[in-house]
Amino acid sequence: MALSIRNLAATGVVVIAAAGAYLAWQRLGATELPAGIAKGNGRIEATEIGISTKLAGRLKGITVREGDFVTAGQVLAVMDSDTLAAQKRQAEAEKRRAEIGVDTAGSVLKQRLAENESAKAVVAQREVQLEVAQKTLDRAESLAKTSVVSQQVLDDTRSAYQGAVSALAVAKASLAAAEAGINAARAQVVDAEAAIDAAKAAIELIETQIADGTLKSPRDGRIQYRVAEPGEVLAAGGRIVSLVDLEDVYMTFFLPTSEAGRLQIGSDVRLVLDAAPQYTIPAKISFVADVAQFTPKTVETEEERQKLVFRVRAAIPQELLKKYIRQVKTGLPGVAYVRTAPDAVWPAELEKNLVQ
Repeated sequence: MALSIRNLAATGVVVIAAAGAYLAWQRLGATELPAGIAKGNGRIEATEIGISTKLAGRLKGITVREGDFVTAGQVLAVMDSDTLAAQKRQAEAEKRRAEIGVDTAGSVLKQRLAENESAKAVVAQREVQLEVAQKTLDRAESLAKTSVVSQQVLDDTRSAYQGAVSALAVAKASLAAAEAGINAARAQVVDAEAAIDAAKAAIELIETQIADGTLKSPRDGRIQYRVAEPGEVLAAGGRIVSLVDLEDVYMTFFLPTSEAGRLQIGSDVRLVLDAAPQYTIPAKISFVADVAQFTPKTVETEEERQKLVFRVRAAIPQELLKKYIRQVKTGLPGVAYVRTAPDAVWPAELEKNLVQ
């Protein structure tokens, strides 16, 4: 019985000592902070990323649930791509048709080139014939003056010359037509090749759209909400899930003007969470609002809500977040202790159990 009483007494001493230590810490945080140290209540927050569909369509499936931890590149949701797959097959058929068109246009061009060469040969031949006819006519006219040849022969020679002139004109017209045919054939080749390029571009666009239908996480984080469910038809930009970026975590808290005015970007901060008061988390000031506001309603006491304060953000280092990324939780309330004077010394309670 005496032993039990002694044990009970010892237990009571331990409890009283622990309670005394806790109250001492509370007093330190509330009223006995050293000069150059200020504090403010806040909550752990993180950048929220909306994972949305780029194109309108039906949501085929979601691979994650609320609260799941996801890594960069992990598939989060898939959109139905049957319509896009059909459009891709159509574009591929158009590409094959355009390729056939290129071959056909190439064959026509070769034919037109051959016709052009033939027309050039005919022109050359007709020019020789005209030259011969010209010489024959010249001799006939000379001989006709001395009555060596008859008038009939002279008329026939002139007729032959005129025929040669006409034949040359026809040959040149055929050559011009052949050259025009070449230009038309070349235009057909260019058009067919452009059709191939257009079909390839259409295929690439559809492939990109199909790829966009597989929504992946842009970075490591935690699923906050599932906004849509499989089977729903979404408009372009329709949100599917909300992702909390666990590489950009911070505490937002509020300080009165007298203290916020002495803060500097990059100043050291110590965060103590209600859920884990035994640990101290290091952070640095990353933002101080340039306009004062009334303390938000989330602050419990009405007296505090009547004060004008500045919103302050303390960012947790990324290397620390990466080390404990699966343990990071947002929404947790806590207290931020900030050094408003560069030479201020942290209380011992804020230096022990410092998370590293």
